[in-house]
Amino acid sequence: MFVTFEGIDGSGKSTQARMLAEALRGLGHEVVLTREPGGSPGAEEIRRLVLEGDPARWSAETEILLFTAARRDHLERTITPALAAGKVVVCDRFADSTRMYQGLSRGDLRATVDRLHDLMIGREPDLTLLIDIDPAVGLSRAKGRQGHEERFEDMGLGMQEKMRAGFLGLAQEFSARFRVIDGARDPAAVAAEVLATVRAARA
Repeated sequence: MFVTFEGIDGSGKSTQARMLAEALRGLGHEVVLTREPGGSPGAEEIRRLVLEGDPARWSAETEILLFTAARRDHLERTITPALAAGKVVVCDRFADSTRMYQGLSRGDLRATVDRLHDLMIGREPDLTLLIDIDPAVGLSRAKGRQGHEERFEDMGLGMQEKMRAGFLGLAQEFSARFRVIDGARDPAAVAAEVLATVRAARA
């Protein structure tokens, strides 16, 4: 089973991905916990290019190509082999993030993202968990981390508000695989709902 987490910056999805992986391992499943951009040596190198530096470092079109290249390497080297071996793959972000961040937020490039996805990736997750949270709260959390990977956070609250609306739109567009989870609760309560949702989807 291929499970992805999506959401705006600071939504808590990385924490929830980790907690889900731990819970599934506790139930006896073999789990690969991974992330995007990244998840393979080559993709991690691209991650540094796209997440660090000036917000205007790359055009949206260049970013789409970089993210697609990273995703292709990740798929070949990590995701597909793990699924073929019968493991559960839990991934922090996947193609839906590119549909939002490059396809929507910086111009109307969604069709370009989708064409490249069909050409080079060609698969969707089995289940996508959207951790939904107020954009102001998410941005405050994200900026509080004080890390180096803040190119997108530096684009401001307006960007995060647009992203949240976009993710909720994707949840309607791909309703068969999306589940929206309220992220404005204690992490343990969110994790309990996440695990129950995944177990229901596997049944």
